[in-house]
Amino acid sequence: MIAYCGINCGECGALIATGNNDDAKRAEVAKEWSQKFGVEMQPDSINCAGCPSDGPLFFYCEMCDIRKCAREKGLPTCAHCDAYPCETLEAFFKMAPECRKWLDEIKGNL
Repeated sequence: MIAYCGINCGECGALIATGNNDDAKRAEVAKEWSQKFGVEMQPDSINCAGCPSDGPLFFYCEMCDIRKCAREKGLPTCAHCDAYPCETLEAFFKMAPECRKWLDEIKGNL
């Protein structure tokens, strides 16, 4: 499952913890992400069924402008957008360059 922005949801700890209903994995992810992003996260906030789903979503993904835009346009990913890659994605790719790889691959197969 590839998120609208190109994140591989299948590799996301929140999706894995939710899919397996694994509280130990939630605690591990909360600790890791708290350290990585400098924001205190609690294990009970680590729940996500994947970006393209209707929920539950990790709180950041729920408020994501990239996700909101793609859903409003009815797109399966941003690679399907005529404006790909937009300025918002370009800024995101600076933080997550591996996401460009996934979306470029999708775009090349359209």
